[in-house]
Parts: sequence; C-alpha cells; structure tokens
Amino acid sequence: MHVDPETAFGGGERQVAGLIRHLARRGHENLLAAAADSRLAAIVPAADARLRPLPIRNDLDVVAAWRLSRLVARESPHILHLHTSRAHAMSPWLRRFAARTIVTRRMDYVLRRGPWTNLLYNRSVAAVVAISEEVRRRLLDAGVRSERVAVIRSGVEPPAGLPGAAGRAAARARFGADGERVIGIVAALERRKGHDVLLRALATLDGAPPWRCLVCGGGSQHDALRRLAADLGIADRVRFIGEQPQVADVLAALDVFVMPSRHEGLGVAVLEAMAMSLPVIASAVGGIPEAVKPRETGLLVPPDDPAALAAALNELLRDVEKAKRMGVAGRERVLAEFSMEEMASQYERLYDDVSRRV
Repeated sequence: MHVDPETAFGGGERQVAGLIRHLARRGHENLLAAAADSRLAAIVPAADARLRPLPIRNDLDVVAAWRLSRLVARESPHILHLHTSRAHAMSPWLRRFAARTIVTRRMDYVLRRGPWTNLLYNRSVAAVVAISEEVRRRLLDAGVRSERVAVIRSGVEPPAGLPGAAGRAAARARFGADGERVIGIVAALERRKGHDVLLRALATLDGAPPWRCLVCGGGSQHDALRRLAADLGIADRVRFIGEQPQVADVLAALDVFVMPSRHEGLGVAVLEAMAMSLPVIASAVGGIPEAVKPRETGLLVPPDDPAALAAALNELLRDVEKAKRMGVAGRERVLAEFSMEEMASQYERLYDDVSRRV
C-alpha cells in the first residue's frame, strides 16, 4: 500500500507513479491511498493499483490517521509505504503496523533532533529510504540510526530515442523559439527552486549568442517572477509556459537545462534533462552533485549566486560542442545509474527484507 496524499503533482509523485508501474509489471499487487481528486490518482491506471481515497489535510489530521489505520487493518498489506511528510506524520498512530512500514525521505531540509524525530524515524517505521547520500546525512545528523537508513536514488524513464532535427524544430516553434539558444527550467515556481536567481543571471548575460528562456511550471511565485523579469528588462526573452502535460516536449526545445535550487533532495528534473541529452547547470546543493558530474555532464555553481550562474550559462551558450558532449555523457550516466527499473529493483529488495523481519 502506497500512501501519497498530495494534490499537487511534482517529482515525488512522478516517482510514486513510476514505482507503482514497475512493481505491477513485476507481479506485485498495489494499493494507492491518495486524494481522490489528485493528479496522481488520475494518472495511475486501475490495472497498476487499486485506488483507496484518503485525503490528509495536515500533519495533525487525526481523522485521516484513524481512516488510514482502519484501511491498513482491512487490507492487511505486506508493506505500507509512506511517500510524503504528511503521510509519514500519520505513522505514530499506526504503531502496530510499524514492523511493515517504510518511509521515503525526499528533501534535504535540516531535521531537528528531538523526541518527534526519534518517534517518526526510529520507532514508527521499519526502514527509512533516503533518495541521496546528502538526505541520508541529514537523517543521521538528526539522530536517525544508521542501520535503519537505506539510500535508493530516484530514477527516470529514459526515452528510447531522442528527437531529431525535425522534432527539435517543431518543439522550438511550438514555444516561439527560433534561431536562438534556448535555456529552460522545469520546476514548481517556489522560492526553493531559485527561479529568481536564474532571472538575475539572465539579465547579465553577454549579448551573443541570442537566447530565450522557457520557464515550465506553476506555483505561488508566478506573479512575482513575472514582475521581476519585467523589472530586469528581460520579459520579452523569458516565456512562462505553465505546467505542461509532457515535460519531454519542453526538454526537446532546449539547448541548456538549468536548476538553480536552494534545496533539492536529488533533482528528478535534472535526471530527466540528462536523459534527453541536455547539459545541466545546477546549484551544488542537496543530492544534485550526486547526479551532475562537474565539467563532464554539466556545471555546478553555488546557490544564490547569479554571477556564477551567468558565467556558466555564457560558457555553454558559446561553446556548442562542449554543451553537446556534456549532454551525451549525461544521458549515458542516467542510463547506467538512474533508471526507474533499477530504482524499482532496489525497493523490491527492501520490501523483501522488511517482510522477512515481520
């Protein structure tokens, strides 16, 4: 049973959907406890998982905890997998199921030591999955026992083939980019993703070659970022395209992918860009340095540093061959180390291990 109550759809939900799909292919029966009106519930086929509607309003939603407890008792799953912090907050009310419960920790935020962290991670679940070594380090620093933490890095579904010249041209035409080098970011429009840093860097780029930036995603910072682009005098070269049903269509239009995050557990969007043979410029935060190999698959810059980001952009916009080499190396790295298939295999082994302990 997978529990993900989020109504928004981000990298974490793409991971849950992909994991369920691969587990179903391997013959596992999946239940999905999720908000009935969520995009995750809508995109997971009934053949892959049976939906059990379960809204969770906040970390203190005792009614949701009671409903989840009854649901687990009725369905009696071999494994209860909590995928978000709101789902994890229900675990103290599910202590009798702790021996078969695991939780995935996706963010690199600092955890505080104390009774609540100890209860959540050392007493209410059987195992904790960190999606990167940096997330694991944060957990250990907060007092989570090392033997309880496993690192299973996020995975993506690399496309079997890449768009050719005609496909790239069509994608660029769709988004109004023609004869320019195209920079792009795919991320929720929230402060932690650093869009403001990117806009300030773009405003200082050298004049040549001509460029355009596509900003894909929605979020609370949408209006503020539009105003900032206007204030910086680059509104005509930055296009906010909102959320797109197929991220691959956006990536096909790009020459360089940028992720200037302030926090990032690993960065699914980074992996998706690498899988499309795009060079990546990203902040050296969280688990991103575990994905992007500096000067091999992309460039890493300090967070909150528009000048460093602008220098990296100038380098890759001017040196087309270097950018292409990095893109090819990035795709090879994803194929070798960050496939969804490998991620599912590691979760399957963890599920087996936890089941044997019960």
